[in-house]
Amino acid sequence: MLEPRCNAYYTATMNTQLDFPVLSEDIRVDVAIIGGGFTGINTALELAERGVKVALLEANKIAWGASGRNGGQVTGSLSGDNAMRKAMRNHLGNEADDFVWNLRWRGHDIIKKKVAQYNIQCDLKHGHLHTAMKPSHMKELHKNFNEAIAHGMADQVSLLDKREVQSFLETNLYQGALYNKKNMHLHPLNLCLGEAKAASDLGALIFEQSKAIDIIHGDTPKVMTSQGSVTANAILIAGNAYHRLERKKMRGKIFPAAGGIITTQPLGDETANAINQKDVAVYDCRFVLDYYRLTADKRLLFGGGAHYSGKPSRDIEAELRPALERTFPRLKGIKIDYQWSGMMGVVINRIPQLGKLSKNVFYAQGYSGHGVATSHIVAEIMANAITGQLSQFDVFAQCPHIRVPGSEWLGNQFLALGMWYYLLLEKLR
Repeated sequence: MLEPRCNAYYTATMNTQLDFPVLSEDIRVDVAIIGGGFTGINTALELAERGVKVALLEANKIAWGASGRNGGQVTGSLSGDNAMRKAMRNHLGNEADDFVWNLRWRGHDIIKKKVAQYNIQCDLKHGHLHTAMKPSHMKELHKNFNEAIAHGMADQVSLLDKREVQSFLETNLYQGALYNKKNMHLHPLNLCLGEAKAASDLGALIFEQSKAIDIIHGDTPKVMTSQGSVTANAILIAGNAYHRLERKKMRGKIFPAAGGIITTQPLGDETANAINQKDVAVYDCRFVLDYYRLTADKRLLFGGGAHYSGKPSRDIEAELRPALERTFPRLKGIKIDYQWSGMMGVVINRIPQLGKLSKNVFYAQGYSGHGVATSHIVAEIMANAITGQLSQFDVFAQCPHIRVPGSEWLGNQFLALGMWYYLLLEKLR
């Protein structure tokens, strides 16, 4: 049964309502993809651009999950980048650092190219602040700044002190910030819908309300739904935190964490320009951080926190309003028009999981809250792997991952304990 889209600002401001059919027959294609979020849609688009016959199955609507509910920030932050470098040195040696650095920015280029190529209207803007809540955070920002300078980004980044931050934001909350002109922010639902339309126009078969219920492995594997099937040369599972297939092999590798977002009533030009003069997206340096930006119609979209129980929050406004009002005191008492939550797929070591369940059944998942850019990178890697270019896929596939034994509930408690540890470290640094 179809679950409606959540009551998000994005849902209310969709450019168009795309409707794709239910799979109600048995079909044969080159590649079958399970999951209609950024990873699945963009892998389908990449393959369709190459003339590959592809079919995509989505249990609800395209971008129904995290791809249509997130903060809309496209940043060069890879969750688990330090762990990634360490793990990838086994495969790449000294080239691991450059490999990871280039990954951090590849998603930006892919998104900009697709937005321009397919004329996708998704409120794409540039400019981002990574902010320091306390003086000790500035050490991290200095490190990031120096790394960017060393990689030729001197014209893209600036370190700001407390006074300079206040020329961007009307708040006394931050001790400083790293300003990045390359980072972007956008309307993620409209981006994903635009990419889905592009894939469909190129011949990709997209089916909604078509939940995959089983995979039959073999030389030509098959995906089963309640009303049809897709037989293919290769299958990609791209359901992230929402899929429940292949639990024997996949259980204990990825865990759902709920993040909440609220969006205010329209602020008007005067107030919007006062609180965020240069229209930048923002997130801070904490382990459990706040993030926010202005929408195209001058609302403040504000998110933060994470629940590792695997269940969404019951009252998102009550949880996030204090942080919003602490950040921008002039918005005290502002009306909240939208509140919603979405499930992130969190990996223990924060390294995205790319692998195979059999010789021709692939999976890609686990962006740990940094999915907009990373999913586009992964989609390109998966399209390459499926068409025989395995070099980047193999780098990820050989990374070791912690698999938590027992139930998903136990895994979420493990994550919650780990986050408690990081919150303790936050207080000490």
